[in-house]
Amino acid sequence: MHDTNDHEALEPSLPFWVTVTEEGDDDSMGLFGSGNGEPALRSVPLGPLRKNLAETVDALQQLFADASAHGGTLPLAEAQLSFQVTASGGIQLIGTGQMQGTRGLTLVFKRPS
Repeated sequence: MHDTNDHEALEPSLPFWVTVTEEGDDDSMGLFGSGNGEPALRSVPLGPLRKNLAETVDALQQLFADASAHGGTLPLAEAQLSFQVTASGGIQLIGTGQMQGTRGLTLVFKRPS
């Protein structure tokens, strides 16, 4: 007999601290989410994480291309964005209102010299 966790153990994953909500909804389990849950270490599957991060970076690259197309006296030279990872491998960008007292992973995009 196979344990249901055997399949999960075979899928490549990374440990992340997330906030476990009472509803148990994986998509709402970002570390800096609602603040109603307790932090817990969870194995986040790399497949969804890789896909979601790639889609997020692609969308950001397009936004940066649009912003730098405006040119001007002070063109876009660098952008820094923080994000969190949900237990299911989702990516949530962190807005400034959520930044107080929190830490996230930071992506830094720089224009080549």
